[in-house]
Amino acid sequence: MPIIESIVSQHAEEAAFLWLLRDAAIAAPHYSLPDLADLDERVEAHIDGLRVARDAGWASCAEGLQQQESGEVFAAAVIALEGNQSRRLQQVYATVASAPETLRGLISGIGWIDPQRLKGKIAALLESDTALWRRVGIAACAVHRVDCGEHLSKAIEDPDVGLSSRALRAAGETGRRDLLPALRRQMQRDDPQCTFWAAWSAVLLGDRDRAVAALKQIAMTEHPLSTRAIQLLLRILDADASTAWLRSLSTTSNRRRDLIIGCGTRGDPAYVPWLIQRMAEAPEDARIAAEAFTMITGLDLAYQDLDGDQPDAFHAGPTESAADQDVSMDPDEDLPWPDATRIQAWWEANRVQFSSGTRYLAGQPITASNCAGLLTTGMQRQRIAAALELALIQADAPLFETRAPGRRQQALLASQ
Repeated sequence: MPIIESIVSQHAEEAAFLWLLRDAAIAAPHYSLPDLADLDERVEAHIDGLRVARDAGWASCAEGLQQQESGEVFAAAVIALEGNQSRRLQQVYATVASAPETLRGLISGIGWIDPQRLKGKIAALLESDTALWRRVGIAACAVHRVDCGEHLSKAIEDPDVGLSSRALRAAGETGRRDLLPALRRQMQRDDPQCTFWAAWSAVLLGDRDRAVAALKQIAMTEHPLSTRAIQLLLRILDADASTAWLRSLSTTSNRRRDLIIGCGTRGDPAYVPWLIQRMAEAPEDARIAAEAFTMITGLDLAYQDLDGDQPDAFHAGPTESAADQDVSMDPDEDLPWPDATRIQAWWEANRVQFSSGTRYLAGQPITASNCAGLLTTGMQRQRIAAALELALIQADAPLFETRAPGRRQQALLASQ
């Protein structure tokens, strides 16, 4: 059958573009596991088109690598890794080395492939003399939840911050409780990224002492990881300590978003009236407050006809004005606008179903069985939260990978 180059090129372009959509979808509030699986099928269809095209498929991938973008690196990595051609794989690696910001695409490509087809490829990365490739090897094992043994313990102590922080995170993801002493040592490291991931993993592995103290220090700063630190703290602190933390955030005007997210993370219905008040009074907080409300109650605002229209005077994200130097995107663009009046009426009618002081996630008390169920039925942000709660309950188990290919996740959940 003749190869039509324009169609092959389209397969490469669509695979890269759809990967970008998928990369956003894995942490999106409006994607469920079936939605993710359906999107993955679209990605896979174009990857399969590249496979069928053989050399012409690779040629299109290689041409895409010249753009030095993560989506193109993803597509090329899948084809190169599956094809067992080292020359092609080295071309992918060369692109990542010259454009490290594309590393995410490479790791995602490795995660896309069945672990059985990676044998012999990851070991070379783990044994590399270059920190970047050892980091890729550690991440590859982590995304497949494979224990890489001594390679992980050595990487934790590595002076390269990128490698060490990824290894520290992998320790928690893969359930390596034997590494707790090493994690505690790394909490003293003079780098906030390493300190955070050391504390994060240590908490997942059962540490409720030094790791908590380290997280508290990070949570009080404006470090990019402080929101994650707050979210983890509010899952493990007792009710009084959590209330104190939230109260301290409420006194700082530039931490209002963290406060709202923290209320949803804590999951106590006692915070619902204040969240509804934010929906009614502060357009800039309305959607994130509504999401926090949903994280507690499990209510789908659009399905229950409790959503509304964007306020006329509200604008978010970059404008068309050349004088506007703020080009940041609207962080809540995928969240519905709430109708605070109708939500208040719903709450008045249904609040008896919720007990103040009890933690809820998506309308259910936080238990191992409820969290396990949410991994199948929840939306992606709820599933991420459920996986984290489950890991905190079961400190000896790996963290469930909610970013894995959808069909693989469904098969794993069906077998449990």
